[in-house]
Amino acid sequence: MRTLLLTAFFCVSIVRAEVRIGIVGTDTSHVVAFTRVLNDAANPDHIPGFRVVSAVKGGSPDIPSSASRVEEYAGEIHSKWNVELVPDIPSLAGKVDAILLESVDGRAHLRQARQTFALHKPVFIDKPLASTLADAREIARLAEAEHVAWFSSSSLRFGELVQSAKIPDAVGVTVWGPGPVEEHHELDLSWYGIHPVEMLFTLMGPGCETVTRLSGGTDSSGTDVIACRWKDGRLGTVRVLRPNGGYGAVSFGAKEIRYGKTDVPPFSYVLLLKQIARFFETGTPPVANAETLEIMAFMDAAQRSKQAGGQPMKLR
Repeated sequence: MRTLLLTAFFCVSIVRAEVRIGIVGTDTSHVVAFTRVLNDAANPDHIPGFRVVSAVKGGSPDIPSSASRVEEYAGEIHSKWNVELVPDIPSLAGKVDAILLESVDGRAHLRQARQTFALHKPVFIDKPLASTLADAREIARLAEAEHVAWFSSSSLRFGELVQSAKIPDAVGVTVWGPGPVEEHHELDLSWYGIHPVEMLFTLMGPGCETVTRLSGGTDSSGTDVIACRWKDGRLGTVRVLRPNGGYGAVSFGAKEIRYGKTDVPPFSYVLLLKQIARFFETGTPPVANAETLEIMAFMDAAQRSKQAGGQPMKLR
């Protein structure tokens, strides 16, 4: 009898229930990419133990890249991966154990987060966390009030391009990447410039104090250079390229200069998904919420500097 009990305990201990995931917002290609990796056991990048089971469409009619894709991506994950489509966020209650808030429109995130946090499930909020600093801070406040674990991150943070450029004692960092803007987002860097900004913080860590942004060209073409000073005197530079451009990173140390590897794709959804999966299991975010809020404050300061013709601005 004792042997049978031990055997049963051992079996229970090694069999983990599958984590059921719900998606909020089906208007970004991330929805299809994430679902493919999590739900397709034949995929070489498959992460076992997690499955997308339900989704809320969402969508923003005044953003073409949202309105034109929401039905397409919703239909694809439903037909290919048997993901149930539900009418609203409260309908996810009882169906999921964790949530991917994927809406491409950062303006929608506060409203959706308010409903999502009410379900008391861990939440990954895809970039951008919000379209304004005020919304970002309110999201953090609501999560704390509801005792909900959350994090937000660009996929570039975990990619080899950035990780290979890390220097423990870096005195300065220069990064660059595409920076097309979207007219409805108050912080124009939050739309796509979030990627190089997050690269900078991955390599420098938190502690930025002052931001100066110089704009060249127009909002549809050209480049912006953002110079920033950390509280300890270190200097960083972000160059955003419009409408598009490649990614890069260089770290300057006391004894070496390290360039990010560019012979591999600059980002990987799989590496981000592995971090998300670990977060869903542990409740511990791989990126501190305070750092994410500082990134939003950085973009807010950069926007104010741009509006002031390149005057230095302190982070609020």
